[in-house]
Amino acid sequence: MHAILLSAAVLLLSMLPARSATGPWLTDFSRARLLAKEEGKVLLLDFTGSDWCAWCIRLRKEVFDQPAFEKDAPGKFVLVELDYPKDTAKLPEATVTQNKELLERYPVTGYPTVLLCDPEGCPFAATGYREGGAAAYLPHLDALIARRKHRDDGLAEAAGLDGVAKARALIAVLDGLELPGAMVRIHYREVLAQIQAADPSDETGFARKQADEVRLARFLEQLGRFRSEGDLDGALEMIERTLADPEVTGGFRQQVQGHRAGSLAYADRDDEAIAVLQAAVAEAPDGEHTKELADFIKVLERKKAGLPLKEPAKTGAE
Repeated sequence: MHAILLSAAVLLLSMLPARSATGPWLTDFSRARLLAKEEGKVLLLDFTGSDWCAWCIRLRKEVFDQPAFEKDAPGKFVLVELDYPKDTAKLPEATVTQNKELLERYPVTGYPTVLLCDPEGCPFAATGYREGGAAAYLPHLDALIARRKHRDDGLAEAAGLDGVAKARALIAVLDGLELPGAMVRIHYREVLAQIQAADPSDETGFARKQADEVRLARFLEQLGRFRSEGDLDGALEMIERTLADPEVTGGFRQQVQGHRAGSLAYADRDDEAIAVLQAAVAEAPDGEHTKELADFIKVLERKKAGLPLKEPAKTGAE
């Protein structure tokens, strides 16, 4: 009788739909998009490193694997896990290839990154790890879902405007998404073209800001190569060449100066790093990144004094 019952159980299990080890999560992006269209749901893409990223593992354990999330989320989202493990042998070759290609479409800058996308795969919100478990994360996702309506309503309203007013309305829509610039340039090309057409003389300064973001991305790519090779002198020479370019101004220039100071600080040349930061602050006291540079000075001064890099939090009794 025991053998009969065991055989029946095996037969029953073989008839059930296949489920991944992580529950309702899909790994096939194309299939997920089709389901999102059919079911009218939001795509939730989790870019993770399952065998190396500590914050990814915590997000999975504290949120995604919790009963509250597993009960509530599938009613609103098609859940997609896009894993980038060190040990790629744990994934099918087709999944590894798909995930690599998706990084070109969704150029995330860190892990975990969680993107909310419409069924077409166009992102409208991004987030990552947050403390508080599923009880806090689910309302957070609900708030992010609302950005899709704000986006669509904003685009519809901007369609009735002209000139710089239209450009400003479209810029406000994009700013409200709080997406990385590279992702905006990939998924919102039509909106960017409309902004350029509505503001050809760049009264809003948006075109210049976009150009600076592209240049910064290229700069960081070059800097990353020098740092990965341990070539500090090469990195500093490249930074100096960048700063010598008269077109390097404004927020972009401040960011380059910040990386110049960071490279010096990495080599324990803290006095030089502080001098660079002080000159950058004096050069643009009301600049876009002046506060960040000033805060960096404080960190380096605390480092020189042998103090913790972050000031202890003040209590009400102090």
